[in-house]
Amino acid sequence: MSIFGRPHYTSDATQFIEKLREQKPTLEAEQRAGRALLWDKQIDRQTQAEFEAAAVSQQPYVYQTKSH
Repeated sequence: MSIFGRPHYTSDATQFIEKLREQKPTLEAEQRAGRALLWDKQIDRQTQAEFEAAAVSQQPYVYQTKSH
């Protein structure tokens, strides 16, 4: 047994999350659906490569418009 272990301790955050999961069992499925809506997208690699090839490189000093 570790001297740093706290066998019967649960933090307030853990207790809150456990209580929330008990009250709303569909929460995880709703979170996954929201993530799929905004983040889990298929990437068209050809289009991505075209965007990267068309990128204009930035000047070393962005506020300088003309070289004297």
